[in-house]
Amino acid sequence: MGEVKEQATGSKMSIATIVVMNITAVVSLRFLPSEAEYGLGAIFYYAFAAVVFLIPMALVAAELATTYPEKGGVFRWVSEAFGPRWGFLAMAMLWIEVIPYFPTVLTFGAVSIAFVDPHIGMAESIAANKWYITGFVLIVYWMSVFIALRGVGIFARVSKWCGIVGTIIPAAVVVILGFAYLFFSGKPPLIELSWGALMPDFTNFSNVVLAASIFLAYAGMEMNAVHVKDMDNPTKKYPIAISIASLGTVAIFLLSTLGIAFIVPKQDINLTQSLLLAYDLLFRWINAEWLGSVLAVMLAFGVLGGVVTWIAGPNTGMLAVAKAGYLPRWFQKTNRFGMGSRLMLVQAVVVTILSITFVVMPSVQAAFQILSQLTVILYLVMYLLMFASGIRLRVTQPARPRPYRVPGMYLWATLGFLGSLLAFTLSFVPPGQISVGSPESYVMYLVVLVAIFIAIPLIIFALRKPEWRDPSSDFEPFTWEKEQAQNQAGAQSSASAPTQP
Repeated sequence: MGEVKEQATGSKMSIATIVVMNITAVVSLRFLPSEAEYGLGAIFYYAFAAVVFLIPMALVAAELATTYPEKGGVFRWVSEAFGPRWGFLAMAMLWIEVIPYFPTVLTFGAVSIAFVDPHIGMAESIAANKWYITGFVLIVYWMSVFIALRGVGIFARVSKWCGIVGTIIPAAVVVILGFAYLFFSGKPPLIELSWGALMPDFTNFSNVVLAASIFLAYAGMEMNAVHVKDMDNPTKKYPIAISIASLGTVAIFLLSTLGIAFIVPKQDINLTQSLLLAYDLLFRWINAEWLGSVLAVMLAFGVLGGVVTWIAGPNTGMLAVAKAGYLPRWFQKTNRFGMGSRLMLVQAVVVTILSITFVVMPSVQAAFQILSQLTVILYLVMYLLMFASGIRLRVTQPARPRPYRVPGMYLWATLGFLGSLLAFTLSFVPPGQISVGSPESYVMYLVVLVAIFIAIPLIIFALRKPEWRDPSSDFEPFTWEKEQAQNQAGAQSSASAPTQP
């Protein structure tokens, strides 16, 4: 986990570091164009997803992380509630879903770098080239893997500063200039500004389907809970950090989306390029076109920080699964920085293979969309288990000390579960705005891949061997394992006690 290294040096994560890491993990500016298409209606989608998903996720994760601060994250939470089979599945979904996530988020980075070229026509041509996209994805991804392998101390700093430079500052720029354009350009905004525009067009079902991707935009707030023990006084500081990160996430998404919608025509919105086009238009308005190249590089740094965070977090959790004895000992190998090197490398190989999707799909946009939806579906399986665990653990372990106790846990966890279930269902429907080839093939591709990825961890769990458990493992036992050990010790003590004559 890198924890040994951190403690040895006396280095601990601050609230600010966790906040920025969470914002970096959650906020990807690549989501903005897909929501900017809805104009003021995006406010409804962001608010709805925040109420039924982001807030429940942040609250439930904060209680679970502080109640069970031992290693394991979502694996421990779900295992405590439903047993290790389902805990393994939940953690496997988190580990697997980042595999299709990496190509999509790195596509945004590739497009950003293409727009360093001041000639927009040339930049757009480069950004649509599948071979360029694939090459960029693989090079930057493997570079991120090597950074993550260096341990918590390195990847936390990279994530923090890349997040500030590549996510927070660019978001502030598009917000400030977008709203300045609205009020001072003298030109009419390209979206309708009325109370009626706040309500989206629900008669067009395909609009609702693409908007469901906003759930993925908010996903990830629980991921850095695996680092809760890398903080001083985590039971107090972690809930504060996750609350600040949640508010910052909503503000960045909402205001940045409107900044784009004010200036980019709806018909010109492109999932992979519109953010860069918005910057170009805004910088031309203030006669500072050269800033477009600077922002393009900064956005690429933001992608790097996000990828490093998403490599480290899930692999830290999966390493806990391995050390608990549910993966062969080969996967339990750590490097000198305490990172699960073999798990990371296996994941990297799969990402490399999957990235070839960019070459065989009809377009970069089509590959971007289908991989994004696959990521949403797999991630939501984990969230369904997490929300259900929050409810069950309140029932089965009521006496467990809860340093942070969510007020209205049953309400928030139920709301999160139903919201996740809604997004899960909608994610299988092809969006009407994007050419993804045959709709039937699109759905079949998703169904087959989801079935395969869910079956793999269940099969591995069924085939587990007793020798996979390393007696010297530092994975702390589950509650029921401690109780079993105490009961066995009590039975042995009773059996060895001398009988009274």
